[in-house]
Amino acid sequence: MSDILSSFMAKSTIKAGDLEHRRKVAFNISRYDAVVPVGKQQFQDVHLARERAKNVKWRAIEMLDQYLEEFESNITRRGAKVIWAEDAKQALEEVAKICAEKNCKTIVKSKSMVTEEIHLNDYLEKKGIESVETDLGEYIQQLDEEPPYHIVTPAMHKSKEDVAKLFYDKLGTAPNLSPSELTLVAREKLRKKYVEAEIGITGANFIIADVGGIAVTENEGNARLSCAFPKTHIVICGIEKIIPSVTDLGLFWPLLATYGTGQRITVYNTIVTGPKQANETDGPEEMYVILLDNGRTNILANEKTRESLYCIRCGACLNACPVYKNIGGHAYGTTYSGPIGSVITPHLKELDEWKHLSYASSLCGNCTEVCAVKINLHELLLENRHEAVEEGASSFAERIAWKMWKKASLSRKMMNMGNQKVKNWAANKMFKGWTAHRGDLQFPEKTFNEQWKEKFEPKKK
Repeated sequence: MSDILSSFMAKSTIKAGDLEHRRKVAFNISRYDAVVPVGKQQFQDVHLARERAKNVKWRAIEMLDQYLEEFESNITRRGAKVIWAEDAKQALEEVAKICAEKNCKTIVKSKSMVTEEIHLNDYLEKKGIESVETDLGEYIQQLDEEPPYHIVTPAMHKSKEDVAKLFYDKLGTAPNLSPSELTLVAREKLRKKYVEAEIGITGANFIIADVGGIAVTENEGNARLSCAFPKTHIVICGIEKIIPSVTDLGLFWPLLATYGTGQRITVYNTIVTGPKQANETDGPEEMYVILLDNGRTNILANEKTRESLYCIRCGACLNACPVYKNIGGHAYGTTYSGPIGSVITPHLKELDEWKHLSYASSLCGNCTEVCAVKINLHELLLENRHEAVEEGASSFAERIAWKMWKKASLSRKMMNMGNQKVKNWAANKMFKGWTAHRGDLQFPEKTFNEQWKEKFEPKKK
């Protein structure tokens, strides 16, 4: 068993038995479940809206090269610099070069999953550069030295009492502050950093090809401040974030808001099309856009899993997944958790090392049911399992066990052979990998075939 798999099994086992953890997560997700139906009321036909969004993303991904080049052409015309990064190492090196040129000591950073993916904060810390998370949830996680727990709600697993204690321990505040008071403390600490920082870093919810802009969606305004206050703005985003036209935002912004947080529309929606222009008084003097591959073209090359690139990172599949609700975001051991993380991580990294995530599912299909762009997530989880076997990522014992199971399942004679106790012993003692984390298999006293014969087929004279 690999270290990655061992870590997943250990963490998931502990969290599944942590009732207090499950209570906090269930409470936060219940609030989400209560507001999403309200947000959906803005759509005359929400299923049609999702289908149209999926079609837009299909076109964008099928013509990815053309739309990315169109984006680059349009945004560079307004003075931004576009950098293509093949992997995390290249992206980090490019950030380091910019920081060195600007003699940067402090960075303000808005919420961005792709910067978590490349471990930007750790890299900058080693370079002696302070990187400050300005989103409240991310700031809480940074104070606690933890990665985000959830794609949309980084500190979902924490109660307001947990946050109050954390602020007391780390910032010396009173131990019983209310959520409003805690927010004011964070605001006071963070506002100073915007003025001090030489560079602001954001992600992008969408890259817009026809206007050459990046669209950022947020509820706190910190991304807008990170864009505008520092003299240099760096955008780091995955190449799959592309959409063809600015008019597509009329569909994607409400969908992202509703399926992400249950809102009709998110509080702050910003389009940035370059650095400060000659006739403008606000904005950064320079803007860089780092377009990151980091395994995405591996997914693009696979016709079956390519659909996962449609994801708009709303987090709805995490909130719907019974496995995620029980084991939590950190157990997955990767940036993208839940169903979408289980689908894309084995392709962004190494299939052999991460194939276990595709088995961390009940295949109930709830993730597919709630996906804002109708990605067939549960089918892609099955496809990952199939590819793992095809590529030889399964063990010899596993292959033999399934061959035996297949042979027995396809043979009526073998299925009817032996009594219940013998079958139970064979299944539960010989196939220990199955029963290690599941209940024992219990065969009926008689097979369906035997019961059918007894009840409906005439007895031979």
